[in-house]
Amino acid sequence: MTSPQEGPWLDDAAGRLIRPYTVSGGRTRPTTALDLLSMVMATGSSPQAHMGPEHSLALGLCDGPTSVAEVAAHLRLPAVVTKVLLSDLVDCGALTARAPRFHANPTDRSLLEAVLDGLRQRL
Repeated sequence: MTSPQEGPWLDDAAGRLIRPYTVSGGRTRPTTALDLLSMVMATGSSPQAHMGPEHSLALGLCDGPTSVAEVAAHLRLPAVVTKVLLSDLVDCGALTARAPRFHANPTDRSLLEAVLDGLRQRL
């Protein structure tokens, strides 16, 4: 039985009803350089080309700045498949993408301590 919030591609008993790479047409390389921390956001323009239902779901998740990792988690798709979908949406002008901003010192102690504290809270 398909749960309503998961859509037609997931079944409670069987799991995913189609292979994830079918969603991207077998493509494994996005045309836009996207990192898991890249931020994507809808531009407000609709895709001119026909897109699949996963494209629409992804676009709907990007009303505000959203990381590629978040979109992949919500769609329950591998990151590389999500990157291909988002790349399609960037190519047609429906999304904008911004590379992650890193601090001048990527090993900033306060940042690492904050991450460690967050991980400890989840245990």
